[in-house]
Amino acid sequence: MRLVTYRSGPAAAGRLGALVGDLVIDIEALGAAYEIVLPSDMLSFIDLGPAALDTTRKLLEDAEDDWPVGAAFYASNVKLLAPIPRPRKNIFGIGLNYVEHVAESARSLDTSKDLPKQPVIFSKPPTAVCGPGDSIEHNAKLTQQLDWEVELAVVMGRKAKRVEEADALNYVFGYTVLIDFSARDCRRAGQWIVSKGQDTYAPMGPCIVTADEIENPHDLDLWLTVNGVTKQSSNTRHMLFKVPTLISDISQGMTLEPGDIIATGTPDGVGAGRSPQEWLWPGDVVEAGVDGIGKLRHSIIAV
Repeated sequence: MRLVTYRSGPAAAGRLGALVGDLVIDIEALGAAYEIVLPSDMLSFIDLGPAALDTTRKLLEDAEDDWPVGAAFYASNVKLLAPIPRPRKNIFGIGLNYVEHVAESARSLDTSKDLPKQPVIFSKPPTAVCGPGDSIEHNAKLTQQLDWEVELAVVMGRKAKRVEEADALNYVFGYTVLIDFSARDCRRAGQWIVSKGQDTYAPMGPCIVTADEIENPHDLDLWLTVNGVTKQSSNTRHMLFKVPTLISDISQGMTLEPGDIIATGTPDGVGAGRSPQEWLWPGDVVEAGVDGIGKLRHSIIAV
């Protein structure tokens, strides 16, 4: 399934939906038509576990081409929000997780040229999240070095504490696209949260594709363009630490919970790694995507 959070009007609350062709199907309304209680928001749905997925999948199959009144909207007529508009806690970010990105970061960002022996973990606060098409804020008082990073993001479906790598993918709810915007000149004494965590610096979407539809999360093309020019183009097979390793490593000391998000790192091609270095400015347009999930498009604006 391809699950979204959508808004049907400017003043409407975000609601849980499923993308089916060119339609968004409201999950709560679909369930109600069959006298089945389903939630109206993504986090509550994830909390229900696999049974809710199975029920919803069957309802979508049974109702296809004969949608209940009030349950179906043309996707072009609604606004997609971040699939999880307000995560319960910080996003887990993974730094230096593609070999070529380690090399370019060592050249330009004073990081080590040696490959990390363990995942490099930072975080982005919930307030950094924004949805498809939302503007990305460029605050010239804070940064002159706004940079881009396309990433595959993992959404957890179950509580995970001290999980073994061999079992880790069984804890995944699904996958989405995340752009990790970074103000390179806002790093402080080696700490990244001010650089990574400013408002709008974590656009996500356009949907969560449930784990059963992603046969191999380590064989997905991912790419990013700026003003139509390709800057990043790679495949998740080049991750240094694969998804099971990331889940296992984090869960050894920090409990992962349903709805938690892990942004799995970016390949080479970021602005800081170029010669000369390139940065984003108001008026620029960034597009990024991951194979099998979808793409995001964002304009940079001055604030």
